[in-house]
Amino acid sequence: MKVSHEVPRCLLSASTEFNDYDYCLPHLLDQDEEYKQYFYDAKKSGRYIVMDNSLHELGEAYKWDRLKYWIAELTPNEFIVPDVWMDYARTHAQAKYWVQLKYPKGVTPVAVVQGEDEGAAVMCYNNLKTLGYKKLAISYGATWYNNLFPHPNKDLGKALGRMTFISRLYSSKMIEKYDRIHLLGCSVPQEFGWYKGYNQIESIDTSNPIMAALEGTLYDENGLVEKPKANMNDHFDIKFKYVDYSFILHNTTLFREINGIPKIEKTWQKS
Repeated sequence: MKVSHEVPRCLLSASTEFNDYDYCLPHLLDQDEEYKQYFYDAKKSGRYIVMDNSLHELGEAYKWDRLKYWIAELTPNEFIVPDVWMDYARTHAQAKYWVQLKYPKGVTPVAVVQGEDEGAAVMCYNNLKTLGYKKLAISYGATWYNNLFPHPNKDLGKALGRMTFISRLYSSKMIEKYDRIHLLGCSVPQEFGWYKGYNQIESIDTSNPIMAALEGTLYDENGLVEKPKANMNDHFDIKFKYVDYSFILHNTTLFREINGIPKIEKTWQKS
C-alpha cells in the first residue's frame, strides 16, 4: 500500500519525509497560494499526485468547473470524481457523467463507492466497475459499518465494519484479481494492517497520525482506540511553532510499523 497523510500548510515541505505520494484538496488550490505552489513544485519534480474532490472537507464535492480546471492545469495522476455521501443513486449518476469526459494523458479517474446501506454499496461497487472505472475508492465513515460489526466502541466498529464489507466483496469474488482499490481515511490507524494479502488495495490516505499528533496524542504499538477529534479544517493554518514535530515523526513512523508498511525508500513516481 502507498500512503499519504494530509498535513497543515506548515508541514507541506516536510511531508515528503513520510508520504509516498501527495494527496491534493482542490478547494485549497484556489484558496491558498503556498498550497498551490507546493503542488506545482510536486508535479514538476515528478511526485505522484492524487486529487480529491473535497467532499469530506466541504460537505459536498467542490465546484465542477474548478475541478475541471485543476485536472487540466495540474494533471494529477489520479482524480477522485464527485460523489455524494452515502447516496448510491446520485453517486452513480455523477460517476456516469465524469467517466465520459476526456482526461489529459496520464490522469486516471477514480470513483467512490457510496450507499445508504450495504446492499446499495455492493450495487455501487459493481456498477462503477461496469461504467469502466479502473480504480475505486472506499470511504471509512459510513454509519452502516457499525451495523455490520456492532461494537461498544463506535470507532473500532466502523473500522471493523469496513473490513467486513471489503471481506464480503472479496469472498463473493466481486473484488476480482486485478481490481484497484483506494481506502479513504480511517477511524483507527491499525485498520490497514488487517488487509494484508488484499493485493487489490493499492493506496490509502489518512490524516489520522497527523491529527493525533496535533492533539498531543502519541501512538503506541497497538495504534489508537478512538479517532482524533482534530480535523484539517480547524488546523490547516496552524503555525509550525505550535507543532511538536517529534510527535509527527513518531506517529507517522509507527503508523507504518503497526500496519506492516515498509519505510519510504523511493516515492511513488509517475510511470
